[in-house]
Amino acid sequence: MNTEISGSFELPSPLRIGWIGTGVMGAPMCEHILRHGYDLTVFTRSREKAKSLLDQGAHWADYPGEVASHCDVVFTIVGFPNDVQEVYFGKDGLLAQARDKHVFIDMTTSRPTLAREIAAYAETKGAYGIDAPVSGGDIGAKNATLSIMVGGNGSTVDALRPLLSALGTSIVHQGGPGNGQHTKLCNQITIAGTMIGVCESLLYGYQAGLDLNTMLSSIQGGAAACWTLDNLAPRMLNRNFDPGFYVDHFIKDMEITLEESKRMGIQLPGLSLVHQLYRAVQAHGFGQLGTHALLLGLEHLSDVQVKT
Repeated sequence: MNTEISGSFELPSPLRIGWIGTGVMGAPMCEHILRHGYDLTVFTRSREKAKSLLDQGAHWADYPGEVASHCDVVFTIVGFPNDVQEVYFGKDGLLAQARDKHVFIDMTTSRPTLAREIAAYAETKGAYGIDAPVSGGDIGAKNATLSIMVGGNGSTVDALRPLLSALGTSIVHQGGPGNGQHTKLCNQITIAGTMIGVCESLLYGYQAGLDLNTMLSSIQGGAAACWTLDNLAPRMLNRNFDPGFYVDHFIKDMEITLEESKRMGIQLPGLSLVHQLYRAVQAHGFGQLGTHALLLGLEHLSDVQVKT
């Protein structure tokens, strides 16, 4: 697939933006788009979820293809690869309306192979498929401080940087289609290992009789310092397991990563262990809680509840 073009790529002005998926991440990201003055058309499975955006001036579309027909750049951030498949290739999907210079940006964490399929099909119509998964959770989405990992046509990515800057502070082009997704899977491998370390440290510290806030004040400033300690450990101590990123979705990401690692002929035993622990969390009915609900599963194994 040709991932570069000669010359520069320019987006039209004024620019019409489409957005599909207004959940925990998508809704605040859409608000940033509106605040920057862009014309925005949205679609989500439940119009009620988009009500606050419509009240702020966004337009409503009845199906994905209608979003594409009205917009120059379309963002998608949905739940699972099958949702991405349906939104792009299904009846009334986005790519049925693809046209010359059209840009589709999928921010869902999905399969690298699917990202390449979208880009290849878009290219047959003179359009561009960009995979741009994000990291930073609900906090990063609300504060427009997301890390955006981008795969796709280089000239198109360069043209998109001002728009992507409305959503994140780190925008790195990783190469051709699918490379953004591969990078996000590297991110998820790291988060999986970090999360189990943070949860086990809280469990250990509690059972050792430490004041956990005091303990955190020390380790947050040393070699263990990380985003999870700063942002999710306090939520755990407050027994607040509301989702910044769902357990169900994280399990999906780990399963994609394990499938990819098998295809590449490598073993990821650490990720395999964390995946099994998260499946136990899911089996206990906590799939719609945040990823830091891993603590609940570890508490169950030890018959201990961390309290402050």
